[in-house]
Amino acid sequence: MTARTRVGLAVVAVVAAGAVAGGAYLVTSGAPDPTGAAVARGVAAGPPDATLPEVDTAALVAGIDQSAAGKLTPVRLADGLVPPTNRWFSGLVFGDQPQPVFPLPLSFALTADGFALGLPKPVVSEKAIVGPHLPAVTVGAGARSARVSAYDAVTVTIELLDAGGGVIGRVVVAEGSPFVSFTAVTDTDLTLAVPFTAAAGSGAPTGSALATATVDGTQYAVVAPDGAVAADGVRLSAGQSAAWYAVPDGADGSVRAALTTAAVDPVIGSEVTYGVDDSVARTTIGYRTAHGGPTAYVTMPHQRAGDQPTRSGCGLATYPSVYGELELCTGSMLTSWAPVVAPAGVLDLSQVPQDRRDAVRTQLAADVASTPAFPSDTYFGGKALYRAATLVALGRSLGADDVVAPLREKVVAALREWAQPDGCTQRQARCFVYDAAAHGVIGLTPSFGSDEFNDHHFHYGYFLAAAGILAATDTALAAELAPVMNLLAQDVAAARPSEQLPQLRVFDVYAGHSWASGTAPFADGNNQESTSEAVNAWNGLGLWAKASGQDALGVEATWLASTEAATARAYWTDPDLSEPVYQGFGHQVFALAWGGKRDYATWFSGEPSAMLGIQLIPMNPAAGYLAGDPDRIRANVAEAAPGGYGVQFGDYLLMYLALAGPQDAEHAWAAAQSLPDTAIDDGDSRAYLLAWLAAAATSPGGS
Repeated sequence: MTARTRVGLAVVAVVAAGAVAGGAYLVTSGAPDPTGAAVARGVAAGPPDATLPEVDTAALVAGIDQSAAGKLTPVRLADGLVPPTNRWFSGLVFGDQPQPVFPLPLSFALTADGFALGLPKPVVSEKAIVGPHLPAVTVGAGARSARVSAYDAVTVTIELLDAGGGVIGRVVVAEGSPFVSFTAVTDTDLTLAVPFTAAAGSGAPTGSALATATVDGTQYAVVAPDGAVAADGVRLSAGQSAAWYAVPDGADGSVRAALTTAAVDPVIGSEVTYGVDDSVARTTIGYRTAHGGPTAYVTMPHQRAGDQPTRSGCGLATYPSVYGELELCTGSMLTSWAPVVAPAGVLDLSQVPQDRRDAVRTQLAADVASTPAFPSDTYFGGKALYRAATLVALGRSLGADDVVAPLREKVVAALREWAQPDGCTQRQARCFVYDAAAHGVIGLTPSFGSDEFNDHHFHYGYFLAAAGILAATDTALAAELAPVMNLLAQDVAAARPSEQLPQLRVFDVYAGHSWASGTAPFADGNNQESTSEAVNAWNGLGLWAKASGQDALGVEATWLASTEAATARAYWTDPDLSEPVYQGFGHQVFALAWGGKRDYATWFSGEPSAMLGIQLIPMNPAAGYLAGDPDRIRANVAEAAPGGYGVQFGDYLLMYLALAGPQDAEHAWAAAQSLPDTAIDDGDSRAYLLAWLAAAATSPGGS
């Protein structure tokens, strides 16, 4: 770490697990813990924790039209909980049948009378890495139904219910935790579909016992109170717990003992803190256990990449996953860093030669004149406003305010229309409503399932970026747009949970990236395709925070953008193809990531340009995070555009190629001169494309 001045930022609060009646939220930023549970704390390396943005969510919601516009039907959710859309475990809550989920290293699913767990083992093909849920250990509890009763940023608690709706017991599953635990509320006989055998001399802590079973070459263990485990089941008295886990291949006696000891004190919740300084963004996950003891966790590859903090108790063993090896550690605090990606809304054209500035200005006038009418749905409508705002910003950079003045007037008027709090009482499009049942904001007209809470960060990020760019020098405009823009910001990025909105609706602090599906009705878990539009959302959040004077929100936005950018490179655009998990995979990049698989495929096209292009769109001024190994960039582009750049997303491919270095930027500049209009995305313009390439050609790093 450097010794530079640090900007502190606060943290994401926590949810108590099943010990809190009704699954109520528990904010643990220094608050007393009524459960008696705690995180075994250490000192997090890097920037200090900071102050949460202060937001009156209830007032924001009250200030906008109310309408039942959302299409959410939570089937398995306790009363009083905000529907958990866009989560790794959303498939447990929505849909006629619960779907498997992938907390890593395990997979987990609800069954007709209990639950099942397994250890996914990746299978690699030319276009995919697949690690499906294959139930290895099935636990029957005599349940007739189940419901999520509590959740937080990392953990979820599920109540298993009897025929009368009474609670039999609570299951807790946590991302990064090797354990699945069950705590009995009533005396309970659990059945096991495979026989477990008592492990003699296991070294289990006093009062507990260990039993194991081997399924498909993997050993699974259960730790429960003395005398509770029989070959075909586990008998628990009310208040007692059992925990299951997979034993890593090659684990020695000390690793086995560490897992057995940790299993006795089950995870019941989590705390998450973050901080940002001028070079890194820090994420720290604290696992909360029932009795305050240390536990165990696994790190994903992005949590070990680059200059990470020194961790004690790591390197004990590994588990397989579709994302690469997961490293087992003992302890209760997982800290990781990502290089800072600061919000940026304007290209630096200060070093661009005059002849190219003139060329960009000429094209700017043409693009302003040919700007089409703005669409009325939340995706293409927001995207069009963003395109127009970037042209206005480009005009400001070129000293051509007169050229863009008519467009600025047009896009400001459109933003005012979208940001009219009571707009939906007057029209059925270009407005936003709050759905009290769904606990979220819906834009009219919805698109791509946004009324099911799909892609909210993609859509709203464009609005926030456009508003941030245009209000950057207009405080009156910022104040006028604030009621609705602040609500859009909170819909996708609320730092605190509230009665109106969930905490961090789309962002997964353990996986380090967002999830796009609202209800995740898939056997492979949730998914995300366009990582670049996710980063664009947080960049837009940061631009809006700066324009509206919300410093704490701005630092939160930087943390989100930085972390999402790091995982975008680690798992989508720049995975380390030398790692064993990629052997047999036939491509340079991934286009779609799920909880249980990774695909060279998109939702909308099978063309190579789409696979990479969807990770680049809209190449905003902060997209320099995509730079890296020049040869890798060239290889990615060569795969995406083997026949030339006149393809979908050809504009973004040229901008990305320019990040490889000045000579590549010069090549891209030349290619851009003959690029057909069909290869320029509707969120981009030829003027912005040329400006990007001209700026890249003057930068030593190509960015």
